[in-house]
Amino acid sequence: MFLETFPLHLSTLKAKMFTEIIKIIEGGLNKDSQKVLSYAKLLAENLSKAGDSKAADRILRALHSKQAQPVYLDQLLTAPVDQETRMNIADLVMPQQGLDLPVILSDNLRHKLDGFVGRLQHRSELQAAGVSPQASLLLYGPPGCGKTTIAHYIAQQMQLPLVVARLDSLVSSLLGNTAKNIRKIFEFASRQPCILFLDEFDAIAKARDDQHELGELKRVVNSLLQNIDEFVESNILIAATNHQELLDKAIWRRFNSIIDVSLPQQADIQRLLQLFLRSAELGFDLDNKKGEVLAELMQGNSPADIKSICQNAIAQNVMAKKHKLDYEDLLLQFYYYKHHEASSQDALFDFLNTHGVSQTAIAELLGISLRQVRNYFNPKA
Repeated sequence: MFLETFPLHLSTLKAKMFTEIIKIIEGGLNKDSQKVLSYAKLLAENLSKAGDSKAADRILRALHSKQAQPVYLDQLLTAPVDQETRMNIADLVMPQQGLDLPVILSDNLRHKLDGFVGRLQHRSELQAAGVSPQASLLLYGPPGCGKTTIAHYIAQQMQLPLVVARLDSLVSSLLGNTAKNIRKIFEFASRQPCILFLDEFDAIAKARDDQHELGELKRVVNSLLQNIDEFVESNILIAATNHQELLDKAIWRRFNSIIDVSLPQQADIQRLLQLFLRSAELGFDLDNKKGEVLAELMQGNSPADIKSICQNAIAQNVMAKKHKLDYEDLLLQFYYYKHHEASSQDALFDFLNTHGVSQTAIAELLGISLRQVRNYFNPKA
């Protein structure tokens, strides 16, 4: 076997090749030509990078001798579909080289993610050192805090395709089909080097002692656990949930990395404001007092909320043909975003005034007369 020709100092390389070889064997035994092609090509690429171009050429020649065309994942693979609805139950997202994802991470969260990515990048060395190569990550926290973006960020860091499966879309009216859909997702993801991302994880991974759930759905959870156990032996799994309290206790044990993606703090909010307002010309300095006031006001909001407020302010400015986005423009859109009901104009006056907006600026902002504003704040005796 060609691995026997490697010098001893390449023992780490042997470990790195082991996963690809196992995948090729699995594909051959299952008569899965796509899986064989994908992992054989990856094995050849890794051998070439390691300096063994002779072994790499032998593999490529073997592929071409079978009239195999070069493997391109986005052209080769067809996403699985639900048998009942015939709709896709997963999407394959290819990584883009050099793409700058808009990810604002706290120092603590970035440290944890770097640790997980490092585990992925050094799986072969860890395996050679006797450490389990399993790589599974559970992200939990409020909606809109960037769990899905983090999954894309990790896929980009690894330059691997991301197989995105929303588990809420896997649930069929026929629960027997739900178990089949789960199996389809894991089989699809195991056929090529990728990261499997299970979004809305709580839709299926609910506690099996929930008295409101049917026995068949509990069997679906058991099927999910079995598929996870098989998949993480040599593949990368990320799951995300907004409702961690619903997860079955056994689910938590399936993940060797667990991260709470919580709401951003004030310093992170100021960075988010700079990111989301980078396309606008500002009439104030975000790094000064007004930026601090906005960041303090927006605590308790998710990055998705903050982005919506910023985009609403920019859109309003464009429609009003204003050249600069002012502090009070953001205050107004924050107020509207947080008060969906028809609140009184008096409450809005008080809010703006409390946060340092002059009476003249309030009148201009709301398109009303200065007299009307003055009469509110200085009523006649």
